[in-house]
Amino acid sequence: MRKVTLFTGQYADLPLEQLAAKAKAWGYDGLELACWGDHLDVKRAAEDKKYARGQVELLQRHGLEVFAISNHLAGQLVCDLNNDARSDAFAPPDCAGNPEAKRDWAVECMKNAARAAANMGIKVVNGFTGSSIWHLIYSFPPVSQAMVDAGYEDFAARWNPILDVFDECGVRFALEVHPTEIAYDVHTARRALQAIGNRPAFGFNFDPSHLLWQMVDPARFIQAFSDRIYHVHVKDAALTIDGESGILGSHLNFGTPGRGWDFRTPGRGGVRFEEIIRALNVINYQGPLSVEWEDAYMDREHGAAEACRFVRQLDFPKSDRVFDEAFA
Repeated sequence: MRKVTLFTGQYADLPLEQLAAKAKAWGYDGLELACWGDHLDVKRAAEDKKYARGQVELLQRHGLEVFAISNHLAGQLVCDLNNDARSDAFAPPDCAGNPEAKRDWAVECMKNAARAAANMGIKVVNGFTGSSIWHLIYSFPPVSQAMVDAGYEDFAARWNPILDVFDECGVRFALEVHPTEIAYDVHTARRALQAIGNRPAFGFNFDPSHLLWQMVDPARFIQAFSDRIYHVHVKDAALTIDGESGILGSHLNFGTPGRGWDFRTPGRGGVRFEEIIRALNVINYQGPLSVEWEDAYMDREHGAAEACRFVRQLDFPKSDRVFDEAFA
């Protein structure tokens, strides 16, 4: 059976020692460490092997493992336009208001994430890429093909040097396919891979919740990228379109009545997780199933514990034979 881990991003206000104790009590096998809060300082972990191993050993003292780290916030700034205050909080204060300063910091931070992972004995870094063309998603004013092409060229130019460091470190980057990233569905994921020459350092952190509300079949995504699923998030969502709202969110915050979709605790939304487990068995995915808990209507500690129980009941190993072979 696959290991069940918890992404710490939604719990990053808790000291790692405290969260580790809670996660063990909730039933988890490990943690997917967010690169913020006190959970992991990637610059320090890249430069100080003792610190890097110390974070691993902290989890081991609680009977937990770590299979991946996640640096979503820095990754977003690599290709994002960074031209408003929303992303200021992702970078150091002295970068605020300076798009290129935020980008330069982010590029080095992502390279350090690969180095940190190597020092921790980890093979996968999850995260975002950002996108210089997400704001062109609706083609009015009209968007030329050249403008779209330029976005993928920009992605390749900015991420190939980062991926060179991943190759040097023997670590792979797993993009969480997600709106506002260079890849947000099957077509754009294919285009992203083509842009970087299909290099093996780049793959995907499969997260069905972001596909569901776009009405993309999550199991089809696994089938399409069977050799690129480097990590898996277990996260649910529900379409709540009521005749007044749509899938674009209506500028309503998560948890606001009337919003057209929302995240849910695993098992309480619309994701058909059994199809996902079967698809993962077909591609022989043996990595962790990592809960990324987000549910605006549920207490997060209750949610983490419930999600762990759900995943343990959900998962099952692949058969080593066709059932009727026993008849022979």
